[in-house]
Amino acid sequence: MTALALAGRSLRISSRRPDALIAALMLPVMLMLIFVYFFGGAIDTGTTYVTYVVPGAMLLCAGFGAASTAVSVTEDMTNGVIDRFRSLDIGGIPVLAGHVAASVVRNLISTTLVLAVALAIGFRPQAGPAAFLAAAGLLLTYITAISWLAAALGLLARTPEAAGGFTFLMMFLPYPSSAFVPIETMPGWLHGFADHQPLTPVIESLRALLLAQPAGSAPWVALTWCAGITAASMALAAVLFRSRTR
Repeated sequence: MTALALAGRSLRISSRRPDALIAALMLPVMLMLIFVYFFGGAIDTGTTYVTYVVPGAMLLCAGFGAASTAVSVTEDMTNGVIDRFRSLDIGGIPVLAGHVAASVVRNLISTTLVLAVALAIGFRPQAGPAAFLAAAGLLLTYITAISWLAAALGLLARTPEAAGGFTFLMMFLPYPSSAFVPIETMPGWLHGFADHQPLTPVIESLRALLLAQPAGSAPWVALTWCAGITAASMALAAVLFRSRTR
C-alpha cells in the first residue's frame, strides 16, 4: 500500500509538469513519424517500414519515460523529502517502488499513444489474442526492468541534470539494434554488439509476436535479460539508497 501511495504521489507530480509530460509522450511519436516518412522509403526491410519500426519505437518510448524516473528519484534525494519519509518509517524499496510503478503507468500511456499513431499510419498487427497478450506482457516486463535501472541511476546521480545524462544510454541503445534497420546492413564490426545487446531480443520478440511470425528463442532470451536487469538494478538501488541515507 505504501508503494501505491507513493506511486500516486509521483503521478501527481508528473501531472504538474505538463511540458515534461508532453515531451515524454510526443517525442517518441515524432521520432517514429520521422523514421517512417523521412527515411522509411530508403530502407529495405522486406516489409512496409512502419510495420518494421513499431516495436523499436515502443522501446524508444520506454527509454524516454525512464529518463524522467531517474530525474524524479534524484530530485527526491536532494530536496529533503527522503528525510521526511524516513521519519515516517518508510524504507527505500517502497519509495523506489513508487517511482517505478509511476514510471510503468506513464510508459504504458505513452506506448499506447505510439501504437495508436502507428495504427493510424498503416501498422497492421497480425497477432491473435494470446500472442498480443504475450507481447504486452513482454513489453511490461521490459518497462519494469528499465524503470528499476533508471531508479538506480537516479540514486547514483547527484543532480537532476546528471540523472538525465546518465539515462542517455537507455535512449541510445535502440539505435545499434534491429529497431530501425536490419542488423546485417550495419558495419561488420557492429554486428556482435547489435546481435547480443539486451534490446535486440526484446524487439525481435515483439515483432514476431505482433506479426504472427516464428519467434524462436528470442522471447526467452529477452525475458532473461529483463530479469537480470531488474534483479541487478534492485540490488544496486538498495545499496545506493542505504549509502545515500546514512
